[in-house]
Amino acid sequence: MSSSVKPEPAKGSIKTLIGLLPFLQPYKRQFLLAGLALIVAAAATLAIPYAFKQMIDLGFGAAGSKSASHINLYFLALFGVACILGVATALRFYMVSWLGERVTADLRSAVYAHVVTQSPQFFETTKTGEVLSRLTTDTTLIQTLVGTSISMALRNGLLFIGGMVMLFITSVKLSSIIIVMLAAVVLPIVFYGRRVRKLSRESQDRVADASALAGEILNAMPTVQAFTHEEIEAKRFGTSVERAFHTAMQRIRARSVLTMMAILLVFGAIVFVLWLGAHAVVQGTMSGGQLGQFILYASLVAGSIGALSEVLGDTQRAAGATERLLDLLAAQSPVQSVLLPETLPPRTANGAALQLDDVVFHYPSRPDSNALMHLSLDIKPGETIAVVGPSGAGKTTLFQLLLRFYDPQHGKITLDGVDIRFLTLPALRNAIGIVPQDTVIFSENALENIRFGRADASDEEVIAAARMAAAHEFIERLPQGYQSFLGERGVRLSGGQRQRIAIARALLKNPPLLLLDEATSALDAESERLVQVALEAAMVGRTTLVIAHRLATVQRADRIVVVEHGRIVETGTHTELIARNGLYASLAALQFNTD
Repeated sequence: MSSSVKPEPAKGSIKTLIGLLPFLQPYKRQFLLAGLALIVAAAATLAIPYAFKQMIDLGFGAAGSKSASHINLYFLALFGVACILGVATALRFYMVSWLGERVTADLRSAVYAHVVTQSPQFFETTKTGEVLSRLTTDTTLIQTLVGTSISMALRNGLLFIGGMVMLFITSVKLSSIIIVMLAAVVLPIVFYGRRVRKLSRESQDRVADASALAGEILNAMPTVQAFTHEEIEAKRFGTSVERAFHTAMQRIRARSVLTMMAILLVFGAIVFVLWLGAHAVVQGTMSGGQLGQFILYASLVAGSIGALSEVLGDTQRAAGATERLLDLLAAQSPVQSVLLPETLPPRTANGAALQLDDVVFHYPSRPDSNALMHLSLDIKPGETIAVVGPSGAGKTTLFQLLLRFYDPQHGKITLDGVDIRFLTLPALRNAIGIVPQDTVIFSENALENIRFGRADASDEEVIAAARMAAAHEFIERLPQGYQSFLGERGVRLSGGQRQRIAIARALLKNPPLLLLDEATSALDAESERLVQVALEAAMVGRTTLVIAHRLATVQRADRIVVVEHGRIVETGTHTELIARNGLYASLAALQFNTD
């Protein structure tokens, strides 16, 4: 199925909440405890009107000392019911709040753990800001559902059923009239509730759009400021926020009308019935205690209906949020580990053998444009292969296929004789180290940024990798040395320093296959010389593929592969390719003549 998570407007019904059952099932005992507390609290609430009836009819109706003893007895009983109600309500609140927090935490972890396994194809069609919105805003709505709304729905459902039973016990005539009138007012409430659900989903989508826009701009602030787009982007975000606000106000107005309809219609029906009851007391067909009991039960029924309409609105919003999160969980990466994987042979002293056999590939978002065309390449263990060519020739695409971010539509790639599609993704990627063109630095200190290459590496191994990458000296000069925080995306470092951190990270991993994508492009001449020496030492004992636009960095490669329009057009050493006077020679002449 497609990995896009854009929702379909037709979805979002409350039936979607069934998808939360796998997250609720592990906590059956907690739900049982909450349910018992809920039943006790509801029973105590339903007992209060009956206690008032007894107090009015028997306590106030008796005379002398007997009256005082009855009053004491019924007030004590009423206080006892209140104590039970207080304890049961507190226990119910604690248990359902715990469940809300626990289920939300599990859901966030599950969604995040699933998203990070997706291939780059997923992120071609999904904005990270939208994913973050779903992890925060949508899971908060589900927390409200599990931690509050379900409990309130069950509580008010019990009060409604129990209250109706007690109303019929008190007066069948008046209760029958209430039932008929309630049936007449519930239908418009349910019909209008559908509009509230639709607007709730639209409101959540607009908030996600604003979050996605903010995330994109905040991650590109240097570019935004360099082009003096601060005011423009602030207006864009303001427009997106206003759109979300207006959609939210539509939802709020609809919910307000729904709540008003529920309260006016339901209480109007109840007031009319109570008017009939008052006449029954005057006529002597009903006692004052019975009327008081009927009033209290009618209030409980009316209050429970009003609360249920509020819960319905929360439930509809949570249904929309659940659908969006389940869309994320349903997204399947087209790149999967096989069920019965093969294993790589033991590592040799020379590195890994790599073979590409008639590889054809196009990006899923660009099916009509092949990025690689019938590409075949045989690389022996320990070889250093340079891949050069004009921008857009397919060099970085080749690295993405080697890491199995994508699978080719035709042909195969083997590592040490094993088709990489038959390896587990961890086994394949653990055998490959990469220094990407766009260096990623995490919001951590220097030590942990390098340790990202191998999580179990010791501090000494991290420092040794930094020395090999010519990063040790500048790290030592940082305010706290290796403990220095590097800033979000490494904003406290220069481009060359960030690249040396990335090189150290790859060297710490110590893989048999090393991929260098413009590894020295951001370095000054002195740093490039130091890193080049370190890289040449690191290439010993492993196979290396180097992408470089600066041809001076690849002249000592064992072979140079020239790629154009996704095809290999030339192969040979620097001297051989210059002598052929082909594409490589023209690139070299253009570059060296301008240097």
